[in-house]
Amino acid sequence: MSLAIAYWCVLIAALLPYVWVTIAKASGERYDNRDPRAWTARQTNPRVHRANAAQLNSYESFAPFAAAVILAQLAGVAAERIALLAMLHVLFRIVHGVVYIAGLPHGLRSLAWGVAFACTLLLVGQAAVQVA
Repeated sequence: MSLAIAYWCVLIAALLPYVWVTIAKASGERYDNRDPRAWTARQTNPRVHRANAAQLNSYESFAPFAAAVILAQLAGVAAERIALLAMLHVLFRIVHGVVYIAGLPHGLRSLAWGVAFACTLLLVGQAAVQVA
């Protein structure tokens, strides 16, 4: 595995919020781009709100993940380890979004969130150990 895989994972993670918001917009009544926040607030379909929440959560997780990949690379962490953790992060972020939007039990969503977050923490932790 190479760092290119990790970089592709960063790109996928950057695009995930747009996937979830597209689902939100497609799940409600005719979308009104003039006031998107008010449009979202008026929706009665819970899927709209869950997809919007998945979008917001994806934005929140992106910056720490992207920084973790960069820090790990700069610190000299093995490319294979970076790629593996990046792939796991993206996989579990996708699972998180799907479970969130589907309205499945919160425990599954929390587990997916936790594993993805752990991948980010491991990347930063390994970078710190590498430079110590």
